[in-house]
Amino acid sequence: MDMTDSPALKHQNIARTLAGEIRAGRLKRGSRLPGEHALAARFSVSRNTIRSALTELSREGLISTHSGKGSFVTFDGRLIDDRLGWARALADQGVATETRLLRLERVDDPGLAERLGLDSSSFFAVDRVRTLTDGAAVSLERSRIPGVDGLLDLPARGLIEGSLTATLASVGLYADHGDEWVSAGPLEATDAEELGRRPGEWFLRTRRASWTAAGDLVEHVESLLDPARFQLHLRFGASS
Repeated sequence: MDMTDSPALKHQNIARTLAGEIRAGRLKRGSRLPGEHALAARFSVSRNTIRSALTELSREGLISTHSGKGSFVTFDGRLIDDRLGWARALADQGVATETRLLRLERVDDPGLAERLGLDSSSFFAVDRVRTLTDGAAVSLERSRIPGVDGLLDLPARGLIEGSLTATLASVGLYADHGDEWVSAGPLEATDAEELGRRPGEWFLRTRRASWTAAGDLVEHVESLLDPARFQLHLRFGASS
């Protein structure tokens, strides 16, 4: 059997094609997608297949479908390079943000230490919500950084100018290489509350571990990112 004729693969292929056009900027934020009849004719499939493809795009946060009105692009096309942190990456795109610190304290996490291959399970937890100037949350970031000399009084004195990247740099912790994983999924109730969103909304999920050139941990961070605001453009690691 030729699997390219499978209805499931058809709607996934159509979703990938349309997603590519949206991310490439051929379909701008706020623009209306062609109707189901037009899309069905374009791809030579049934309207049910088109509906499944549109549902897929909606789950990815690329479009929003309104009954009786059609589907509209919600992704705004921003490419984010996060090597210097989300605040710098967003600022480079002309997006002003404000950061609300949720948590800054020492924690013990043996499970994380084991996953990262570290002897010490002592970390500082730095949890932040990043919002636009209109109050709309675009990210929730939960960082774990090592409790090294120079950071031992971090809970008492706070981050340097509100920046975790600057705080880490002040003690010589610069990311040289690392790994990052990206997925997507619905927000759980606790995360939705902190972001001011509805439970079940889809967000990008990233998990990143960065290390110095000497192999010391710089940061482990798990982030939830609004897919309607940006996509990820990852460039990471030392230049060859």
